[in-house]
Amino acid sequence: MLEKEKINFERTVLVGIVTQFQNEDKLKEYLDELAFLTYTAGGEVVKRFWQKLDRPNPKTFLGTGKMDEIHLFVKENGISTVIFDDELSPSQQKNISKILDCKVLDRTNLILDIFAQRAETSYARTQVELAQCQYLLPRLSGMWTHLERQKGGIGLRGPGETEIETDRRIVRDRIALLKDKIRTIDKQMAVQRSNRGAMVRVALVGYTNVGKSTLMNAVGKSDVFVENKLFATLDTTVRKVVVKNLPFLLSDTVGFIRKLPTQLIESFKSTLDEVREADLLLHVVDISHPDFEEHIESVNQILSDIKSSDKPTLMIFNKIDAYQYDVIAEDDLTTERTRKHYTLEEWKQTWMSHLGEDYTIFISATEKANFEEFREKVYEAVRKIHITRFPYNKFLYPDYKDAVEND
Repeated sequence: MLEKEKINFERTVLVGIVTQFQNEDKLKEYLDELAFLTYTAGGEVVKRFWQKLDRPNPKTFLGTGKMDEIHLFVKENGISTVIFDDELSPSQQKNISKILDCKVLDRTNLILDIFAQRAETSYARTQVELAQCQYLLPRLSGMWTHLERQKGGIGLRGPGETEIETDRRIVRDRIALLKDKIRTIDKQMAVQRSNRGAMVRVALVGYTNVGKSTLMNAVGKSDVFVENKLFATLDTTVRKVVVKNLPFLLSDTVGFIRKLPTQLIESFKSTLDEVREADLLLHVVDISHPDFEEHIESVNQILSDIKSSDKPTLMIFNKIDAYQYDVIAEDDLTTERTRKHYTLEEWKQTWMSHLGEDYTIFISATEKANFEEFREKVYEAVRKIHITRFPYNKFLYPDYKDAVEND
């Protein structure tokens, strides 16, 4: 019997800093997420390093002593990649690479690499390559010799593998070519969207890995790729959905993340256009994640950046089957009750109650728990938009006059 092929993960270490704006607890959350990103990209986290600083060192990000400590660990433990949680400047990346003598990435580069792995269509690959080129352009002076020394692996997919000898002029030409190609595809996609007619458009938005694609498959009866890794979905999927007698278009979009690289927001403009042009947003939240409130803030910030924060929105709190909370014993008089002790019912009485019962729903997309309530609320929200667009459709709205009067 043939042995199963073993996956060779790159041995990596993670690096972060504690500042006046980011305490130890917050850094741990970010490094946990960075570790998941590293795993998604094909890396194994061996150790984490961090240091307290008022501000990052402009030359090496960390202090000299901490850099020497990391260098020694890298040398003695066969570490191939060091990943920093914050974006490094071109000079910082160049200096750190010389000190550590290994591959050095930052959070932005790591996310771009995952996108390069996940891009399936020609359009997605073009968007990712554009973002990579824009990221690499100011770093060319110090990176090409470094890339020649490190063949393949995390952070080196896409243009980094095939254009090691490229100078700035060629990269700028490539960026211009990619932008022209994307503009052409953007026009084609704009025509496709206009050809969909006046049907109500609903877009699934949310943090990465919250279950949007699973929900899309359950509602739209489609076959969108699902995996317990970050950014499993890059290409927007649009399906026609009919709830009761009401048809509408449902789109699954790329997941958001904290510290999302600006290059990706720019290059994935058309993907985000699905959100901009949507009539209704379904903001999916992983209620089982300990940082779900911060995830909501990150998504809302990006929606604000793309001028889509004022759209009608239903908050879909997903993964209730995986939600867990800490129980305090009745005779425990010392433990302070915090949010990690809230039951789902108690969460519903917090700020969530101000959203209104018609705009919040707690479900499990995998178990299809509360799915009938979910479908009913989506139906009512879509119907409200549909009535204003087709006010005299007696077939769909036999009670149209009553509906208008009630509104």
